[in-house]
Amino acid sequence: MLKRWICGAAASLLCTALGSIPANAHDLPLDRIMNGFVKIAPRQADFVVRVPLDLLVGVPFPLMGGDHYDIAAAGPAVEAALNALAANLSIWEGNVRLKPSSAKGKLAPLSDRSFEVYERAVAHADQPPAPDTVIGNQMGYLDAHFVYPISSPKSVFSVESKVAADLGDYTKLAIRFMPLGESGGAMMITGASGRVMLNPPWYQASVGFIRLGVGHILTGVDHLLFLLCLVIPFRRVIALIPVITAFTLGHSVTLIGTAYGLAPPGAWFPQFIETAIAVSIFYMALENIVGASLRRRWVIAGLFGLVHGFGFADILSQQLQFAGSNLLVALFSFNVGIEIGQLLILCLFIPALALLFRGAMSGRMGIIVLSAIVAHIAWHWMIGRGQVLWDTPWPLPTPAGLMILAQWVIALIVAVGAAKLLTKWLDHKWPGQVIPADARIKT
Repeated sequence: MLKRWICGAAASLLCTALGSIPANAHDLPLDRIMNGFVKIAPRQADFVVRVPLDLLVGVPFPLMGGDHYDIAAAGPAVEAALNALAANLSIWEGNVRLKPSSAKGKLAPLSDRSFEVYERAVAHADQPPAPDTVIGNQMGYLDAHFVYPISSPKSVFSVESKVAADLGDYTKLAIRFMPLGESGGAMMITGASGRVMLNPPWYQASVGFIRLGVGHILTGVDHLLFLLCLVIPFRRVIALIPVITAFTLGHSVTLIGTAYGLAPPGAWFPQFIETAIAVSIFYMALENIVGASLRRRWVIAGLFGLVHGFGFADILSQQLQFAGSNLLVALFSFNVGIEIGQLLILCLFIPALALLFRGAMSGRMGIIVLSAIVAHIAWHWMIGRGQVLWDTPWPLPTPAGLMILAQWVIALIVAVGAAKLLTKWLDHKWPGQVIPADARIKT
Protein backbone atom coordinates (compact mmCIF):
# COMPACT_ATOMS: atom_id res chain seq x y z
CA MET A 1 0.00 0.00 0.00
CA LEU A 2 2.83 2.35 0.91
CA LYS A 3 4.62 1.61 -2.37
CA ARG A 4 1.48 2.45 -4.35
CA TRP A 5 1.13 5.74 -2.46
CA ILE A 6 4.77 6.65 -3.13
CA CYS A 7 4.41 5.82 -6.83
CA GLY A 8 1.26 7.93 -7.05
CA ALA A 9 2.92 10.88 -5.33
CA ALA A 10 5.96 10.65 -7.60
CA ALA A 11 3.72 10.49 -10.66
CA SER A 12 1.84 13.59 -9.52
CA LEU A 13 5.07 15.54 -8.99
CA LEU A 14 6.43 14.46 -12.37
CA CYS A 15 3.16 15.44 -14.04
CA THR A 16 3.29 18.91 -12.49
CA ALA A 17 6.94 19.42 -13.45
CA LEU A 18 6.56 18.26 -17.03
CA GLY A 19 3.29 20.14 -17.45
CA SER A 20 5.19 23.39 -17.06
CA ILE A 21 7.24 22.67 -20.21
CA PRO A 22 6.31 25.09 -23.03
CA ALA A 23 4.15 23.47 -25.68
CA ASN A 24 5.99 25.09 -28.55
CA ALA A 25 9.72 25.56 -28.50
CA HIS A 26 10.17 26.35 -32.17
CA ASP A 27 9.32 30.06 -32.17
CA LEU A 28 12.20 32.42 -33.05
CA PRO A 29 12.12 36.19 -32.43
CA LEU A 30 12.52 38.68 -35.23
CA ASP A 31 13.54 42.27 -34.53
CA ARG A 32 16.30 44.29 -36.23
CA ILE A 33 17.68 43.07 -39.56
CA MET A 34 20.86 44.16 -41.32
CA ASN A 35 21.15 43.42 -45.04
CA GLY A 36 24.36 42.64 -46.85
CA PHE A 37 26.07 41.17 -49.91
CA VAL A 38 29.39 39.31 -50.01
CA LYS A 39 30.80 39.09 -53.54
CA ILE A 40 33.99 37.16 -54.29
CA ALA A 41 36.24 38.40 -57.10
CA PRO A 42 39.61 36.94 -58.22
CA ARG A 43 41.62 39.22 -55.92
CA GLN A 44 39.15 40.66 -53.44
CA ALA A 45 35.96 40.19 -51.48
CA ASP A 46 33.41 43.00 -51.45
CA PHE A 47 31.15 43.28 -48.42
CA VAL A 48 28.39 45.86 -48.67
CA VAL A 49 26.01 46.09 -45.71
CA ARG A 50 23.07 48.22 -44.57
CA VAL A 51 22.70 48.72 -40.81
CA PRO A 52 19.71 50.37 -39.05
CA LEU A 53 20.93 53.46 -37.23
CA ASP A 54 19.28 52.50 -33.95
CA LEU A 55 21.78 49.61 -33.76
CA LEU A 56 24.59 52.20 -33.72
CA VAL A 57 23.51 54.03 -30.57
CA GLY A 58 27.14 54.40 -29.47
CA VAL A 59 27.99 56.61 -32.48
CA PRO A 60 27.15 60.32 -31.95
CA PHE A 61 25.76 61.35 -35.35
CA PRO A 62 25.25 65.14 -35.35
CA LEU A 63 21.67 66.39 -35.29
CA MET A 64 20.15 69.49 -36.83
CA GLY A 65 17.19 70.92 -35.01
CA GLY A 66 17.11 67.93 -32.69
CA ASP A 67 14.92 65.77 -34.93
CA HIS A 68 17.04 64.95 -38.02
CA TYR A 69 20.68 64.37 -38.88
CA ASP A 70 23.10 66.99 -40.14
CA ILE A 71 24.28 65.17 -43.29
CA ALA A 72 26.96 67.77 -44.15
CA ALA A 73 28.63 67.41 -40.73
CA ALA A 74 28.20 63.62 -40.41
CA GLY A 75 31.58 62.69 -41.97
CA PRO A 76 33.54 62.03 -38.72
CA ALA A 77 30.63 60.09 -37.21
CA VAL A 78 30.30 57.97 -40.35
CA GLU A 79 34.05 57.25 -40.16
CA ALA A 80 33.68 56.16 -36.53
CA ALA A 81 30.71 53.98 -37.45
CA LEU A 82 32.69 52.31 -40.26
CA ASN A 83 35.50 51.50 -37.82
CA ALA A 84 32.96 50.05 -35.37
CA LEU A 85 31.40 47.92 -38.11
CA ALA A 86 34.79 46.68 -39.30
CA ALA A 87 35.46 45.52 -35.74
CA ASN A 88 32.07 43.85 -35.26
CA LEU A 89 31.27 42.52 -38.75
CA SER A 90 34.15 40.27 -39.75
CA ILE A 91 34.96 38.31 -42.90
CA TRP A 92 37.25 35.27 -42.66
CA GLU A 93 39.24 33.41 -45.31
CA GLY A 94 39.82 29.98 -43.83
CA ASN A 95 40.98 30.69 -40.29
CA VAL A 96 42.39 34.13 -41.14
CA ARG A 97 40.37 37.21 -40.33
CA LEU A 98 40.56 39.64 -43.24
CA LYS A 99 41.31 43.33 -42.81
CA PRO A 100 39.59 45.83 -45.12
CA SER A 101 41.81 47.72 -47.54
CA SER A 102 39.12 50.37 -48.02
CA ALA A 103 35.86 51.38 -46.39
CA LYS A 104 33.22 53.79 -47.66
CA GLY A 105 29.81 54.63 -46.30
CA LYS A 106 27.05 57.15 -45.85
CA LEU A 107 23.68 57.67 -44.21
CA ALA A 108 20.56 56.63 -46.14
CA PRO A 109 16.84 57.31 -45.52
CA LEU A 110 14.27 54.57 -44.85
CA SER A 111 12.75 55.15 -48.29
CA ASP A 112 15.92 54.09 -50.14
CA ARG A 113 15.67 50.74 -52.02
CA SER A 114 19.25 50.39 -53.24
CA PHE A 115 19.88 47.12 -51.37
CA GLU A 116 17.48 45.11 -53.48
CA VAL A 117 20.31 44.54 -56.01
CA TYR A 118 24.05 44.18 -55.36
CA GLU A 119 25.23 46.61 -58.08
CA ARG A 120 22.88 49.34 -56.88
CA ALA A 121 23.89 48.76 -53.25
CA VAL A 122 27.60 49.20 -54.07
CA ALA A 123 27.02 52.26 -56.22
CA HIS A 124 24.85 53.85 -53.53
CA ALA A 125 27.32 53.18 -50.69
CA ASP A 126 30.26 54.55 -52.72
CA GLN A 127 28.59 57.82 -53.72
CA PRO A 128 28.60 60.83 -51.36
CA PRO A 129 25.19 61.69 -49.89
CA ALA A 130 23.00 64.29 -51.56
CA PRO A 131 23.13 67.54 -49.57
CA ASP A 132 19.34 67.81 -49.44
CA THR A 133 18.82 64.35 -47.92
CA VAL A 134 16.59 64.43 -44.83
CA ILE A 135 16.92 61.58 -42.31
CA GLY A 136 15.05 61.59 -39.01
CA ASN A 137 16.77 60.75 -35.73
CA GLN A 138 17.39 56.96 -35.68
CA MET A 139 15.09 56.62 -38.69
CA GLY A 140 17.59 55.68 -41.39
CA TYR A 141 20.49 53.41 -42.28
CA LEU A 142 24.25 53.40 -42.49
CA ASP A 143 25.32 51.91 -45.82
CA ALA A 144 28.90 50.61 -45.82
CA HIS A 145 31.16 49.06 -48.46
CA PHE A 146 34.28 47.17 -47.35
CA VAL A 147 36.90 45.71 -49.71
CA TYR A 148 39.08 42.83 -48.46
CA PRO A 149 42.15 41.46 -50.29
CA ILE A 150 41.99 37.65 -50.52
CA SER A 151 44.45 34.86 -51.35
CA SER A 152 42.15 32.71 -53.50
CA PRO A 153 38.51 32.90 -54.64
CA LYS A 154 38.26 29.14 -53.97
CA SER A 155 38.88 29.54 -50.24
CA VAL A 156 36.25 28.83 -47.61
CA PHE A 157 34.82 32.17 -46.48
CA SER A 158 32.88 32.85 -43.32
CA VAL A 159 31.21 35.79 -41.63
CA GLU A 160 30.57 36.74 -38.02
CA SER A 161 28.32 39.45 -36.62
CA LYS A 162 28.84 41.01 -33.21
CA VAL A 163 26.78 44.13 -33.83
CA ALA A 164 24.55 44.56 -30.77
CA ALA A 165 25.63 41.05 -29.78
CA ASP A 166 24.07 41.49 -26.34
CA LEU A 167 20.66 41.23 -28.07
CA GLY A 168 21.52 37.73 -29.31
CA ASP A 169 18.92 36.37 -31.75
CA TYR A 170 17.08 39.68 -31.84
CA THR A 171 19.70 41.15 -34.19
CA LYS A 172 19.92 39.45 -37.58
CA LEU A 173 22.17 39.80 -40.60
CA ALA A 174 20.70 38.73 -43.94
CA ILE A 175 23.62 37.81 -46.22
CA ARG A 176 23.47 37.12 -49.94
CA PHE A 177 26.65 35.29 -50.93
CA MET A 178 27.94 35.62 -54.51
CA PRO A 179 30.93 33.28 -55.13
CA LEU A 180 33.09 33.54 -58.24
CA GLY A 181 31.76 31.43 -61.11
CA GLU A 182 29.15 29.61 -58.98
CA SER A 183 25.53 30.07 -57.98
CA GLY A 184 25.15 31.90 -54.71
CA GLY A 185 22.74 31.66 -51.84
CA ALA A 186 21.21 33.57 -48.97
CA MET A 187 21.32 33.04 -45.23
CA MET A 188 20.24 34.72 -42.03
CA ILE A 189 22.67 34.79 -39.11
CA THR A 190 22.28 36.33 -35.67
CA GLY A 191 24.49 37.73 -32.97
CA ALA A 192 24.33 34.31 -31.32
CA SER A 193 25.33 32.34 -34.44
CA GLY A 194 29.07 32.83 -34.07
CA ARG A 195 31.21 32.39 -37.17
CA VAL A 196 29.20 30.97 -40.07
CA MET A 197 30.71 29.54 -43.25
CA LEU A 198 29.31 31.03 -46.45
CA ASN A 199 30.42 28.14 -48.68
CA PRO A 200 31.16 25.13 -46.42
CA PRO A 201 32.78 21.99 -47.92
CA TRP A 202 30.50 18.95 -47.91
CA TYR A 203 32.20 17.19 -44.99
CA GLN A 204 31.93 20.21 -42.71
CA ALA A 205 28.30 20.71 -43.70
CA SER A 206 27.70 17.03 -42.93
CA VAL A 207 29.16 17.24 -39.44
CA GLY A 208 27.18 20.39 -38.68
CA PHE A 209 23.85 18.88 -39.75
CA ILE A 210 24.48 15.62 -37.89
CA ARG A 211 24.98 17.68 -34.74
CA LEU A 212 21.82 19.64 -35.55
CA GLY A 213 19.80 16.43 -35.90
CA VAL A 214 21.11 14.95 -32.65
CA GLY A 215 20.55 18.20 -30.77
CA HIS A 216 17.03 18.64 -32.10
CA ILE A 217 15.78 15.18 -31.13
CA LEU A 218 17.44 15.37 -27.70
CA THR A 219 15.88 18.75 -26.91
CA GLY A 220 12.49 18.22 -28.59
CA VAL A 221 10.29 17.30 -25.63
CA ASP A 222 7.29 16.39 -27.80
CA HIS A 223 9.36 13.95 -29.90
CA LEU A 224 10.87 12.44 -26.72
CA LEU A 225 7.45 11.82 -25.22
CA PHE A 226 6.23 10.19 -28.42
CA LEU A 227 9.22 7.83 -28.46
CA LEU A 228 8.59 7.07 -24.80
CA CYS A 229 4.98 6.12 -25.57
CA LEU A 230 6.18 3.87 -28.40
CA VAL A 231 8.50 1.82 -26.19
CA ILE A 232 6.61 1.71 -22.86
CA PRO A 233 4.79 -1.61 -23.54
CA PHE A 234 7.75 -3.50 -25.02
CA ARG A 235 9.99 -5.83 -23.03
CA ARG A 236 12.23 -7.11 -25.85
CA VAL A 237 14.54 -4.92 -27.90
CA ILE A 238 14.10 -7.01 -31.06
CA ALA A 239 10.34 -6.34 -31.03
CA LEU A 240 11.09 -2.61 -31.27
CA ILE A 241 12.89 -2.98 -34.62
CA PRO A 242 9.82 -2.72 -36.92
CA VAL A 243 8.29 0.05 -34.76
CA ILE A 244 11.36 2.29 -34.81
CA THR A 245 12.03 1.44 -38.47
CA ALA A 246 8.49 2.46 -39.45
CA PHE A 247 8.79 5.71 -37.48
CA THR A 248 12.14 6.43 -39.15
CA LEU A 249 10.84 5.76 -42.66
CA GLY A 250 7.76 7.89 -41.99
CA HIS A 251 9.58 10.99 -40.81
CA SER A 252 12.27 10.57 -43.49
CA VAL A 253 9.66 10.74 -46.28
CA THR A 254 8.07 13.98 -45.10
CA LEU A 255 11.40 15.51 -44.08
CA ILE A 256 12.85 15.06 -47.57
CA GLY A 257 9.62 16.05 -49.29
CA THR A 258 9.38 19.27 -47.30
CA ALA A 259 12.99 20.18 -48.08
CA TYR A 260 12.08 19.99 -51.79
CA GLY A 261 9.08 22.29 -51.39
CA LEU A 262 6.32 19.68 -51.16
CA ALA A 263 4.81 21.01 -47.93
CA PRO A 264 1.60 23.09 -48.04
CA PRO A 265 2.31 26.83 -47.80
CA GLY A 266 0.76 29.19 -45.27
CA ALA A 267 0.94 30.00 -41.58
CA TRP A 268 -1.72 27.39 -40.76
CA PHE A 269 0.40 24.35 -41.64
CA PRO A 270 3.09 24.61 -38.91
CA GLN A 271 0.32 25.12 -36.33
CA PHE A 272 -1.53 22.11 -37.73
CA ILE A 273 1.59 19.96 -37.42
CA GLU A 274 2.26 21.10 -33.85
CA THR A 275 -1.32 20.16 -32.94
CA ALA A 276 -1.09 16.83 -34.77
CA ILE A 277 2.12 15.97 -32.88
CA ALA A 278 0.32 16.58 -29.58
CA VAL A 279 -2.56 14.39 -30.81
CA SER A 280 -0.10 11.61 -31.71
CA ILE A 281 1.36 11.61 -28.19
CA PHE A 282 -2.10 11.62 -26.58
CA TYR A 283 -3.31 8.77 -28.81
CA MET A 284 -0.26 6.59 -28.13
CA ALA A 285 -0.59 7.16 -24.39
CA LEU A 286 -4.28 6.12 -24.51
CA GLU A 287 -3.34 3.02 -26.52
CA ASN A 288 -0.92 2.02 -23.77
CA ILE A 289 -3.56 2.59 -21.08
CA VAL A 290 -6.32 0.51 -22.73
CA GLY A 291 -3.94 -2.26 -23.79
CA ALA A 292 -4.04 -2.01 -27.58
CA SER A 293 -2.54 -4.49 -30.04
CA LEU A 294 1.23 -4.47 -30.36
CA ARG A 295 1.15 -6.21 -33.75
CA ARG A 296 -0.08 -3.03 -35.45
CA ARG A 297 2.07 -0.60 -33.47
CA TRP A 298 4.50 -0.30 -36.38
CA VAL A 299 1.61 0.94 -38.57
CA ILE A 300 0.70 3.69 -36.10
CA ALA A 301 4.39 4.56 -35.65
CA GLY A 302 4.85 4.93 -39.40
CA LEU A 303 1.76 7.10 -39.87
CA PHE A 304 2.65 9.39 -36.99
CA GLY A 305 6.24 9.39 -38.25
CA LEU A 306 4.95 11.25 -41.31
CA VAL A 307 3.57 13.94 -38.99
CA HIS A 308 6.73 14.21 -36.90
CA GLY A 309 8.79 14.49 -40.09
CA PHE A 310 7.08 17.79 -40.85
CA GLY A 311 8.06 18.91 -37.34
CA PHE A 312 11.68 17.96 -37.98
CA ALA A 313 11.53 19.81 -41.30
CA ASP A 314 10.50 23.00 -39.54
CA ILE A 315 13.83 23.32 -37.77
CA LEU A 316 15.74 22.00 -40.80
CA SER A 317 14.20 24.61 -43.12
CA GLN A 318 15.64 27.36 -40.92
CA GLN A 319 19.13 25.85 -41.13
CA LEU A 320 19.37 24.68 -44.76
CA GLN A 321 20.64 28.15 -45.62
CA PHE A 322 23.94 27.14 -43.97
CA ALA A 323 24.38 24.10 -46.23
CA GLY A 324 25.62 26.14 -49.19
CA SER A 325 25.39 23.94 -52.28
CA ASN A 326 25.29 20.75 -50.19
CA LEU A 327 21.51 20.29 -49.99
CA LEU A 328 21.49 16.49 -50.34
CA VAL A 329 24.38 16.12 -47.90
CA ALA A 330 22.56 18.31 -45.38
CA LEU A 331 19.32 16.32 -45.71
CA PHE A 332 21.05 12.97 -45.30
CA SER A 333 23.24 14.17 -42.43
CA PHE A 334 20.34 15.72 -40.53
CA ASN A 335 18.41 12.46 -40.85
CA VAL A 336 21.45 10.52 -39.63
CA GLY A 337 21.65 12.87 -36.67
CA ILE A 338 17.97 12.23 -35.88
CA GLU A 339 18.59 8.46 -35.93
CA ILE A 340 21.67 8.75 -33.73
CA GLY A 341 19.64 10.80 -31.27
CA GLN A 342 16.85 8.21 -31.31
CA LEU A 343 19.31 5.41 -30.56
CA LEU A 344 20.76 7.38 -27.66
CA ILE A 345 17.26 7.96 -26.30
CA LEU A 346 16.33 4.28 -26.62
CA CYS A 347 19.55 3.27 -24.87
CA LEU A 348 18.40 5.47 -21.98
CA PHE A 349 14.67 4.67 -22.02
CA ILE A 350 14.84 0.87 -22.20
CA PRO A 351 16.99 0.26 -19.08
CA ALA A 352 15.22 3.10 -17.22
CA LEU A 353 11.83 1.50 -17.90
CA ALA A 354 13.17 -1.90 -16.84
CA LEU A 355 14.17 -0.40 -13.48
CA LEU A 356 10.93 1.56 -13.11
CA PHE A 357 8.60 -1.33 -13.87
CA ARG A 358 9.49 -3.34 -10.78
CA GLY A 359 7.64 -3.97 -7.56
CA ALA A 360 4.43 -1.94 -7.31
CA MET A 361 5.00 -0.54 -10.81
CA SER A 362 5.40 -3.93 -12.51
CA GLY A 363 3.01 -5.21 -15.18
CA ARG A 364 0.06 -3.05 -16.21
CA MET A 365 0.39 -0.71 -13.21
CA GLY A 366 3.61 0.91 -14.47
CA ILE A 367 2.34 1.18 -18.04
CA ILE A 368 -0.90 2.86 -16.96
CA VAL A 369 0.69 5.30 -14.49
CA LEU A 370 3.46 6.46 -16.84
CA SER A 371 1.15 6.65 -19.86
CA ALA A 372 -1.40 8.64 -17.85
CA ILE A 373 1.25 11.23 -16.99
CA VAL A 374 2.19 11.57 -20.66
CA ALA A 375 -1.48 11.74 -21.70
CA HIS A 376 -2.08 14.56 -19.20
CA ILE A 377 0.78 16.61 -20.67
CA ALA A 378 -0.24 15.89 -24.27
CA TRP A 379 -3.86 16.85 -23.53
CA HIS A 380 -2.84 20.34 -22.39
CA TRP A 381 -0.55 20.73 -25.40
CA MET A 382 -3.33 19.57 -27.71
CA ILE A 383 -5.82 22.09 -26.31
CA GLY A 384 -3.32 25.00 -26.36
CA ARG A 385 -2.03 24.31 -29.85
CA GLY A 386 -5.51 23.56 -31.14
CA GLN A 387 -6.67 26.98 -29.99
CA VAL A 388 -3.80 28.65 -31.85
CA LEU A 389 -4.66 26.60 -34.95
CA TRP A 390 -8.31 27.58 -34.68
CA ASP A 391 -7.37 31.26 -34.58
CA THR A 392 -5.05 30.93 -37.62
CA PRO A 393 -6.66 31.78 -41.01
CA TRP A 394 -7.05 28.73 -43.25
CA PRO A 395 -6.29 29.03 -46.98
CA LEU A 396 -8.77 28.36 -49.78
CA PRO A 397 -8.13 25.25 -51.94
CA THR A 398 -5.98 25.89 -55.00
CA PRO A 399 -4.88 23.63 -57.89
CA ALA A 400 -1.28 23.73 -56.63
CA GLY A 401 -2.38 22.79 -53.11
CA LEU A 402 -4.53 19.92 -54.38
CA MET A 403 -1.59 18.66 -56.44
CA ILE A 404 0.63 18.63 -53.34
CA LEU A 405 -2.08 16.74 -51.44
CA ALA A 406 -2.34 14.15 -54.24
CA GLN A 407 1.42 13.63 -54.20
CA TRP A 408 1.40 12.97 -50.45
CA VAL A 409 -1.53 10.54 -50.79
CA ILE A 410 0.40 8.57 -53.42
CA ALA A 411 3.52 8.59 -51.24
CA LEU A 412 1.46 7.35 -48.28
CA ILE A 413 0.01 4.46 -50.31
CA VAL A 414 3.49 3.44 -51.51
CA ALA A 415 4.88 3.67 -47.95
CA VAL A 416 2.09 1.50 -46.50
CA GLY A 417 2.56 -1.09 -49.25
CA ALA A 418 6.31 -1.24 -48.67
CA ALA A 419 5.75 -1.55 -44.91
CA LYS A 420 3.38 -4.49 -45.37
CA LEU A 421 5.91 -6.30 -47.54
CA LEU A 422 8.60 -5.67 -44.93
CA THR A 423 6.35 -7.00 -42.17
CA LYS A 424 5.61 -10.22 -44.05
CA TRP A 425 9.31 -10.74 -44.68
CA LEU A 426 10.20 -10.16 -41.01
CA ASP A 427 7.40 -12.45 -39.81
CA HIS A 428 8.60 -15.15 -42.21
CA LYS A 429 12.26 -14.70 -41.27
CA TRP A 430 11.76 -14.53 -37.49
CA PRO A 431 8.23 -15.79 -36.74
CA GLY A 432 6.87 -14.42 -33.48
CA GLN A 433 10.13 -12.67 -32.62
CA VAL A 434 10.22 -9.33 -34.41
CA ILE A 435 6.44 -8.95 -34.81
CA PRO A 436 4.89 -9.89 -31.46
CA ALA A 437 2.66 -12.94 -31.65
CA ASP A 438 0.53 -11.76 -28.73
CA ALA A 439 -2.29 -9.46 -29.79
CA ARG A 440 -2.44 -7.20 -26.74
CA ILE A 441 -0.28 -5.80 -23.98
CA LYS A 442 0.01 -8.44 -21.29
CA THR A 443 -1.10 -7.70 -17.75
